[in-house]
Amino acid sequence: MNLLRHRRRFVLGASALALPIAVAGCSSADDRASAAVPSPDAEVAKVCRNLDKVLPAKVDGESRGDPEPASALTAGWGSPAIILRCGVPRPAAMNDSGADGVEVNGVGWLLEKLDGGAFRFTTTLRTAYVEVTVPEERTAGGMAPLVDLAPAVKEAIPEGIAS
Repeated sequence: MNLLRHRRRFVLGASALALPIAVAGCSSADDRASAAVPSPDAEVAKVCRNLDKVLPAKVDGESRGDPEPASALTAGWGSPAIILRCGVPRPAAMNDSGADGVEVNGVGWLLEKLDGGAFRFTTTLRTAYVEVTVPEERTAGGMAPLVDLAPAVKEAIPEGIAS
């Protein structure tokens, strides 16, 4: 299935696990993932810290093991790691009326296929942009990471339009 066809929108529930996904971040010498820490304004940083407090201990069956450097704005699960970054800038792809999106358990996500087969998902219509990158090696789990993360995003990141 080509996830990047223009003007295609998917709406999925908790049992929808058939679409591929992807990850970002590098491994350090101790095999710990790394992730660039976003630099949002104070209001968005506060919302992101609230998200960090309610993130699940497991995503796609993998335990939480946060990337380096340590920050309440980043989180990770498994190896290779599923990486979450909160407070990222608005992706340029959101300006493309033909960009693909998916809704998973009430949370909208922009889908972007990355070089190497990974996918990046960024929340839409929330007061802070939350980015989840799933490595190509972990795409067999389909939308499971987004299903697992949706309750925390809904609880901590209010609906609205981020600036």
